[in-house]
Amino acid sequence: MKISLKKSGLLIAAGIISTASFAQSAKQSSIEGTTPFGPATQYRTWSIGVGAGVTSLQNIAKLNNGGYDKLDWNLGYSAYIKKQISPSFGIKATYFGGKTSGYTADDKQTGFETKTPWSVALSGEFLAANTNWRFFNSFIKPYASIGVGVMNAETAGITGGNRGEYGDSYSKIFVPADFGFKFAVAKGINFELGYQLNWVNQRFDNLANPAGGPKIDKNDLFTYAHAGLEFALGSGSKPALNNSNPVATLVSDYTVKYDDLKAQNDALNAKNQALQSQLDGLNSDLKDDDGDGVANKYDKCPGTPSGVQVDGAGCPITVKNETRVVEKVVVTEADKKVVADAIKNLEFDLSKSTIRPTSYATLNKVAELLIEKNFSLKLAGHTDNTGSRELNMRLSKERAESVKAYLVSQGANASRIEATGYGPDQPIASNKTADGRQQNRRVEFTLY
Repeated sequence: MKISLKKSGLLIAAGIISTASFAQSAKQSSIEGTTPFGPATQYRTWSIGVGAGVTSLQNIAKLNNGGYDKLDWNLGYSAYIKKQISPSFGIKATYFGGKTSGYTADDKQTGFETKTPWSVALSGEFLAANTNWRFFNSFIKPYASIGVGVMNAETAGITGGNRGEYGDSYSKIFVPADFGFKFAVAKGINFELGYQLNWVNQRFDNLANPAGGPKIDKNDLFTYAHAGLEFALGSGSKPALNNSNPVATLVSDYTVKYDDLKAQNDALNAKNQALQSQLDGLNSDLKDDDGDGVANKYDKCPGTPSGVQVDGAGCPITVKNETRVVEKVVVTEADKKVVADAIKNLEFDLSKSTIRPTSYATLNKVAELLIEKNFSLKLAGHTDNTGSRELNMRLSKERAESVKAYLVSQGANASRIEATGYGPDQPIASNKTADGRQQNRRVEFTLY
């Protein structure tokens, strides 16, 4: 099927117009949920594309036209599946089919026609990504791809305006090189305009060098001007990697973090300001203008002269002059002898706090002395280091308390008698000898 140049121009123009109609919405779109340097799983990385256009033996660089100078257009169609490796590079497997023809003169009497039922190729595609930091999605992206593949073709010669029979089909290596523009018309959808150069085997035009004519049996080159759509595969909630803008993603992420930190900082500043206001209020309340030790807030008698004693309300205290009679305690030598005799004769049952009756007589004299002279008495129990310290501490305390209890039973004032146990902590002799240990097992009496 042949297509006129005019119709081809209309097809491309229609594609550009349709692309423009989506431009505003696509440029303003932004994709949430991606993070800079994050894993590829946050994007859609697979896509498929379909396209159609026109083929010709002519090319803009006048390369390898084989003497077919007369322009002729035919239908071509294509499809691909692509894996996007990064925002700027992907690998795609492509399919192309269609028909190509060429003539040596305007009368179209001599030429060829080749059908391409199928061709497959593997190409690397490079995208010049948009680095406009204001938009997450790149809207217009120039691209270029090059690869290598296998093309299946059948060629027929045209002589005297009549096409001959197609020859046997053949499969040859070919090299496709494509370049053009992708337009992000919607989320996950690109509109493509491209121009593809295809280098193929010289059998593509089925003609040998004519006598005295141009050399036309070299490797042939035909072009494929096409338009199409690319669709990202996968969850629609994810952005397409080939449409992502790494710069904008990075800027957006840092902007969000900056705004969050700024909000936190503003909140902290507001909280600090409130605390400072409270502190200023407390400082004002706790000031003591008259220096009497009572804060202004609680001072019911402000302006108290310096040095005046005040109560808790800040008011002066009236001090009464009272005469105190101090009783002087005099302990005589006779008193000391009574106590010494009691200490000397004091005996307890073995490892107990029970006072033996032989000690009662001297303890009775101590009780009479306390009652008669109103003395105070301190009893201090001591032990040797035999046994555990815990046991000795308890025994020394119990023996002192036992003496106190006996004296109280004889009429002494209990409030004037203090009983304390020191265990083995205050020895007066060595615990290494039996005599020393005997001296350390004692209850000391102190009159005052």
